[in-house]
Formats: sequence, structure tokens, C-alpha cells
Amino acid sequence: MKTASKPTADADIRRYMQEVGQRARAAARVMARAETAAKDTALMAMAAEIERQSEALIAANRKDLEAGKIQGLDEALLDRLELNAARVKSMAEGLRQIAALADPVGEITDLNYRPSGIQVGRMRVPLGVIGIIYESRPNVTADAAGLCLKSGNASILRGGSEAIHSNRAIAACIQAGLKQAGLPQDAVQVVETTDRAAVGELIRMKEYVDVIVPRGGKSLIERISAEATIPVIKHLHGVCHVYIDDKADLDKAVKVAFNAKTQRYGTCNTMETLLVAREVAAKVLPVLGKMYQDQGVELRGCEATRKILAGIKAATEEDWHTEYLAPILSIRVVDNVDAAMDHIAKYGSAHTDSIVTEDISRARRFLREVDSSSVMVNASTRFADGFEYGLGAEIGISTDKLHARGPVGLEGLTSVKFVVLGDGHVRK
Repeated sequence: MKTASKPTADADIRRYMQEVGQRARAAARVMARAETAAKDTALMAMAAEIERQSEALIAANRKDLEAGKIQGLDEALLDRLELNAARVKSMAEGLRQIAALADPVGEITDLNYRPSGIQVGRMRVPLGVIGIIYESRPNVTADAAGLCLKSGNASILRGGSEAIHSNRAIAACIQAGLKQAGLPQDAVQVVETTDRAAVGELIRMKEYVDVIVPRGGKSLIERISAEATIPVIKHLHGVCHVYIDDKADLDKAVKVAFNAKTQRYGTCNTMETLLVAREVAAKVLPVLGKMYQDQGVELRGCEATRKILAGIKAATEEDWHTEYLAPILSIRVVDNVDAAMDHIAKYGSAHTDSIVTEDISRARRFLREVDSSSVMVNASTRFADGFEYGLGAEIGISTDKLHARGPVGLEGLTSVKFVVLGDGHVRK
């Protein structure tokens, strides 16, 4: 396998990362012109190899799990770290789904004649070299490699030290797929060192890396955002809201609000604050409160909420800002849709927010005025996901406003350039 030599404890990390970057830049030029058939062949071969090596991947993962237990990793982190037969199969299926997606590279849109006679359009092109920094979940190695490959990019993957054995084993399957398709193996490189200094180098290699995608906890993303000299595609946290309007169908409202919180607790699109219109609060909160408490969800409420749901904790100012990623929910009674949108504007994280209402005018206002990367009507925030949006596996979610916003799939890993078609035209 052709990769940069693994640095030893005394090696120069900067020299190693520069070598990785040089290889990635060279591979990116090849990937930019790679045919769709070759990319899909690689993806299918990677999927087949991952399934063939399922036992070996699980054995490598077991080393990480054992080390994690010794290091005292909590149960939630160990769960994210674990690979089992079902998760290995899911990784392979994810690569096949990416292969089935349309290739965005080379697509020309908006081609129009200008008065001069030239034709002007826009062509979709790869970003180039993408650095991905992530924690815990080894499946990200396969997902990220697959999305970057299909979108014609080279990638440099730096996983967490807690998953190093798993990531190396998955990388070997990826390399096998690239080789079988005749694509450069340097198109996907996993950083071999767990030294944190490698991250510092990666996020500053402007000559070799075009964009950084951090996937992990708030502290990781804050560090990358503060220190990177390269554009970053990111979201810091997900303080997501569901607002139950006084014009809501309350049966729908109960279904949506319950699912948005309890379908899965540890995801960035899980509802963390429930907003309820004052006029319907006394009708809907007792029903939802019992459902949440039966599910083991701790409730924290404003004064009006606590009058309806006796015995729950008082919500603090900090609660409205908090992404719990746990079975904890803040609830606030608000006067109307304007008050709900004011709350979201003050405390939200521009990730995902939803209104439950039968009033089309209020629904349209909410869609237009709430400044989040995903805004929904009568639907659970848990749908804010690349797969659910038809993008295939996602590289992450962006709450920024430039380039990519919301779940980032293949199109988000490309850019556009202007193309001009003429026939000897000269400007007069």
C-alpha cells in the first residue's frame, strides 16, 4: 500500500503531514478527471472488501474497545466506537448507496447565449483535497472516503486515537477498492499518527488542503474553527426546537414532538427545547409530559410549564442554550408564533427548527423568517439528515451560510466554475 511513511515518536510531524498533503494534491488532479464508472467500481469494491473483512474489522475494533475501557471511556462513547456485524454491513451498504447516486462532477447548468454570441454556463467541479477530522465513530472513515471519492476529491482522514485500529483496518479495505478500480491509492489517506500535532498541521496546510470538515464534540469544532487557516465546513452544536402553534392539530403535535426528542437522544438534530403556544399548553403538555416521563426523559420548564406539569425542574437561562444530547428536555410556554421565533433567534444554533400548525400563513412565515439550515412544518427535526434528504451518506451538517448549508452530501463537496463556449469570438 503506497502511503506516507508512519512517523515515529521522534519523527518530524510537520514533514510527515507535508508528505501526506503532497500526495493528496497529486491524487486530487487524477480524481478530478476520473470517470464515473471508475469511481463507482472503486466504491463497490470497497463495499465488497469491507464485507469480506468483517471479522477482521470487528477484531481490530475490539482492540480499540478494550483500550477505551481501560482509559475509562463512558458507555455512550464506547457505543459510538463499537463495530458489530450489523454496523459493518451498514458501512458497506452506505458505500453502495453512494455509488448509486448521480455524479455531480462535470454537470453544466444555466448555459445561455449572451448578446455577444458566446455561451456562458456553470460547471460543477470537485473542491480538491478535503481534510476530515473526526472522533469515535469508525464508520465515518468509510462514509467520508466514499463521499469524497464520488465527488472527485482526494481526502485526508484523521480519526480519533480511540479508534486507530478500526480506522486502519477500514482504510485497508478502501485502499483495496481504489487499487481494483485503477485509481490512485493516495486519493484516500488515513493519518497514521495519533499525535495531536498532526491536526494542527492539517488545518494550516493551505497549499495542499482546500477545506476542513470537523466531526465531533463542541471542543473539537471550536478548536478547529479558531485555529484553521483553511475554510471549514461545520456546525458547532444543535439546539433544535419544535414549536406547537395554537392552530396545530394536537395529535400531529404530540407525534412530532415526541419523536423529535425520543427517537434518538445523542444526535445533533434531536429537539432540545419544546415551545408551546399558551392557548394550547394546558391541553397538550399533560399528554406529552406523561409520555416523556414514561420514557425516562427529565423535563425542565418555565414557570408556566411548571404550573401545568407539577414537580418538574425549573429551566434556567443556561438550559435554553444547551444541547443536551441526552434524555433531558427544556419546555417553554410562549404567547404566539412571534414569541417562538424570537426565542429561536436568541437561543437557537441555526441547525433545525420545526413548527406544528395547520395555519398556512404562519407556516410560511416560520419557513421564511427562521434563519436555520433546516426549517420544517409538521415534521420531526430528526429528518434533518443527508440520507433522509436524498443526499446519500452525509459528510456532516453545516450551519454556515457560505458554500454549503444543512446536510452536506456530494453537491456540497463540489463547487462551480464559469465555462464559456465560443467560436472565434473576440470582445469589441
